[in-house]
Amino acid sequence: MLQHLTIPRGPIELAADLHLPDDADDADGSAPLRAVVLSTPGSSVKEQIGANYASRLAARGIAALVFDPAHQGRSGGEPRDLEDPYRRGEDISYAIDLLTTTPGIDPRRIGVLGICAGGGYAVHTARTDHRIKAVGTVVPGNMGTSFRGFQPDGPAAALDALADERVEEARSGETTRVNWLPDTLEDATTAGLTDIDTTQAITYYRTERGGNEHSTNRRLSRGDSLLLGYDAFHLADQLMTQPLQVVLGGRIGNTGSYDTGMQLWKLAPNPVDLMVIDGAGHYEMYDEPVYVDAAVERLAGFYMNHL
Repeated sequence: MLQHLTIPRGPIELAADLHLPDDADDADGSAPLRAVVLSTPGSSVKEQIGANYASRLAARGIAALVFDPAHQGRSGGEPRDLEDPYRRGEDISYAIDLLTTTPGIDPRRIGVLGICAGGGYAVHTARTDHRIKAVGTVVPGNMGTSFRGFQPDGPAAALDALADERVEEARSGETTRVNWLPDTLEDATTAGLTDIDTTQAITYYRTERGGNEHSTNRRLSRGDSLLLGYDAFHLADQLMTQPLQVVLGGRIGNTGSYDTGMQLWKLAPNPVDLMVIDGAGHYEMYDEPVYVDAAVERLAGFYMNHL
């Protein structure tokens, strides 16, 4: 059962979907539901990876709320296509605000599930928002570490270039957007990007398999300076005391999520369960049923035990 909602977020609203167990309307007088807020990968919208996991959690009796981040998808916020890691964390807390006042949801049993970049955002938020009672992650990424590693001349030089670009934007009144991924496999081949992870990312995001008209594959470049200075795990070893579940793909590629997940596992004060799914690549954890079902089965048990 699906409810389309809006999440108040100051002067704007976030577009959201609440996935509920099919028998939720028949549960008069029963105990309020556990709930999980999903934090999704960078550039994705709620109908993509988040829906794959949220619908499966709901089928196992857990309410799951997934939303488009501010500035993206069908949520409000200008400028468009901004990937601000700090605002992504705030989005999660605004989503929890909504859940705590939603009939049938237990405000004391709310968890978070972060996927890819959303895993880092979930951890960063859980450190200081202790309304979150359990933290689940699937192929988690730390966007700060990733972006610093992408810079051929180092992050400081990248920040200098972004500063010059921002000056030119202020003069021209125009903003710069860049691709998250090549738009086609042909574009990737031309750019020399033929590794399996890039190929699988494109075949998910940029084809009918997983593409969505509201996922633009564009990122406002001025947000890159925020990503370069970001550390999703800062103080997590001291502040993120909630139980932690980590799910990783066993095929180690170039996304860094396996190493990031292992770092998080070792860093967390209260790690509960580590699952490595043999043969699964990072992007196969987005929608391949055999891998997603296995992950959700383990996650559902984790939330049932810790929410």
